[in-house]
Formats: sequence, structure tokens, C-alpha cells
Amino acid sequence: MSPPFGDILPLRVLITGANGLLGQRLVEEFSRYGRYDVLATGRDERPRFGNLSAGYVRLDILRRADIEGLFADFTPHVVIHAAAMTNVDACERERALCWRTNVQATQYIIRACERYDSKLVFLSTDFVFDGQNGPYREDDLPNPVNYYGASKLTAENEVRASLLNWAIVRTALLYGTARNVNRPNFALWLLDRLRRGERVRVVVDQYRTPTYNVDLARGIEQLVRRNASGIYHLSGRELVSIYEFARQIAEVFELDPDQIQPCTSEELGQPARRPSRTGFIILKAETELGYRPRPLREALRELRQQIEVDIR
Repeated sequence: MSPPFGDILPLRVLITGANGLLGQRLVEEFSRYGRYDVLATGRDERPRFGNLSAGYVRLDILRRADIEGLFADFTPHVVIHAAAMTNVDACERERALCWRTNVQATQYIIRACERYDSKLVFLSTDFVFDGQNGPYREDDLPNPVNYYGASKLTAENEVRASLLNWAIVRTALLYGTARNVNRPNFALWLLDRLRRGERVRVVVDQYRTPTYNVDLARGIEQLVRRNASGIYHLSGRELVSIYEFARQIAEVFELDPDQIQPCTSEELGQPARRPSRTGFIILKAETELGYRPRPLREALRELRQQIEVDIR
């Protein structure tokens, strides 16, 4: 773990992908503290998050000149790089775009961080692993089985080879709510289908440690506050099949779990192969960062409360 940032206050924090499921929660979490001067960025002309104490500028991470211009203006102490192409099947189909977004853009961010001596916190995924021996520790050997995982592992290696003060945060099966996100996460997709009275097929042979976006944002703030470096696994603690996760969602939201039909990965026939059993052992983050994700059902109950408030 690196020494703290010391007397640098406020700490200028740049967040990429700030309009996404995690990005919005990151902006909210960091904006709670006067120690941070937050600049949020995204592809949209305007932010999707609410009235928070953070600036916002549009940023196309595929344009190196735009990144360099932004760094020259803001000179961040910390960059949280959450922007990425995360649709696993789209990454399989559109490999060139996936590479440009997940690898090349990260290279641009790294070079800018090196020039301005910024710490880089890079968001990665459990899909860097093959799923044969999960749940995984930070020092387990990656071996991705799809192009999305391969792109994120390549970007990880670029970060590790850099001259930066860096941290890599891997997470798994992120869920939660945020304003007007482009693509619904698994929990929101499932809730929409169940409320329509539809039957859905969910795999029984894929295991994850589902991660609540509020918990993940808090864990990243704890990492930045401590100026921690290296790889950290930040996820939920409970390893469940995606089918089990789906049934728990239905039960907490008082919907019919029998609408959820179990199937195998082979029967579902997704374009990109998924690792069978990933998930994380989070002892390092708990010990070094004080990371404390809430139990799965507790997080789902809070998610229900948030959604009900949004509906009102």
C-alpha cells in the first residue's frame, strides 16, 4: 500500500464512464466528501446523475487528443477509469470496437496519467478468469474464455506495465439502479420481465458473487482514501448461481419466482462463452481497505427501496 496523499486537499478526482451504473454511484460517493474535487465525464452532452457537487464534461475516450486536453485543464490527482464496453456478446461480435474501447482507450488514459503523475484506478472484471477454480484471489492466474475478458486482461497488463501508482479493481455481476442507464443490468432486466408476467430462462451452471453498485463505489472510495495500490477484488461475499440470484431477487421484490425457469449455459446458447464459476474471495479488500459489502438480501431490500423512491 502506497503512503497517503497527505496534505493534498482537495484531491482532484476524474471519473470516466460517469453516466453508467457504477459511474453514477462513484460520483455520488465521492461528492459526499469535501476532500474531493470531482470531475465526471461521459459520452453524453449532459450528466445523467442528479444535482451533486461535481463538474461534468463530455469525453470521448477513443479520442486521444480529447483526453490530453482534459488532463491539461483539470490535472487530476486520481483517475477512476470506469468507462468500458461491457456487453459480453457485443464484444464478441464487434471485436475491433471492443479493442479500441477497452484496450486502446486505456492506453491513452495511461499515457496521460504518466504525463501528469496521476494515480490510476482501473475497473476490471471476473471474466479475466476461466471459471474452473473460482472463487478467485487476487494472485490467481487469469485465463479468459471470451473476447471481453481478453480485452480487459490486456488492459490490466498495460496498467501493470506502466510507471504509474496504480490499482486494479476487479468486480463481478454488478447490479443496482441509476438514472437512465443505457443497458439494464441483470437485476433490473429480470424485474422488468417478471413484472410483465413473462417467464424467463436463467442459467443454473454459472456462479458469481453479485456486487451491489453502492457497495462497490464505497469500496473504491476507501481504496482512494488509503492510496492503496495493486489488485483488489471488490464484490459481494456470497457465491450463488445466477439462477439462485434471480430467485432471491423475485422473493425480495415479492414477485413469482416460479416464472424463472432453470436452464444450462448450453441451452441458453449465448454468443460468447461464459466462465462457469468465478466470484471472488474478498479477504484482502476487507483487511486492507475495510471493505464491507452488505449481505445479498439486505442489498436487494435496499435496491427495492431505491426503486420505489424513484417511482414516486
